[in-house]
Amino acid sequence: MTIIDLLAPAKLTVHLRVTGVRDDGYHLIDSEMVTLDLYDRLRVDPDGDGLTFGADSTIEVPADADPADNLVSRALRLAGRTAGVELTKHIPAGAGLGGGSADAAAILRWAGMHDLERAASIGADVAFCLVGGRARVSGIGEVVEPLPPEQRTFTVVTPAIHCSTPAVYRRWDELGGPTADGPNDLEPAALAVAPELAAVRDALGDATGVTPCLAGSGSSWFVEGAFPEAGRVLHTLEPDLHLT
Repeated sequence: MTIIDLLAPAKLTVHLRVTGVRDDGYHLIDSEMVTLDLYDRLRVDPDGDGLTFGADSTIEVPADADPADNLVSRALRLAGRTAGVELTKHIPAGAGLGGGSADAAAILRWAGMHDLERAASIGADVAFCLVGGRARVSGIGEVVEPLPPEQRTFTVVTPAIHCSTPAVYRRWDELGGPTADGPNDLEPAALAVAPELAAVRDALGDATGVTPCLAGSGSSWFVEGAFPEAGRVLHTLEPDLHLT
């Protein structure tokens, strides 16, 4: 029996514009995404079946989580494969850091499935996570154009607030499709869905003197630069990590 160990790096959306909505309801974006030095780990048993969560996870997995609905399981079905997968979570869920998408992309790479359009069909960030590095991402997430590497450091704060990406996009629609003053058009919608995010943003801004940006649909906030302190996590980019 051969067990394969996989890394699934998180992503950070540095800027995000929502440029329209397709007839099928999918939102069109124009964004820059980068890979971070934060990873989930997967152990894949090609002879096994089913998804379990590793005891060394630093992120609590909800007790009512349905393994069959996890993005790992969806990725296996998309690739037409079965396997036993032990998933050790370190990327927070509902934080805008692409944890589920990163896990799905790791499975698709293992399965040899590199079709970005099909990858985006199970999650808008899966296509970027399949490629990794630094890229401009557009369409509904399936258009990934690599960009030159950069060395940058970000300080990230992830509160104990779960932001549902579908709920944030629905609120963006209800608000009439606002364009944010800052680099992330989803920020007004996320604040409407979870008003308590404002206090986290303000605390990080006051402590660093830098205006925070929302990570994706939330709930994480980040600023560029290193501002180590309790509750803040420093992440450097992995721009040379092209995973395909």
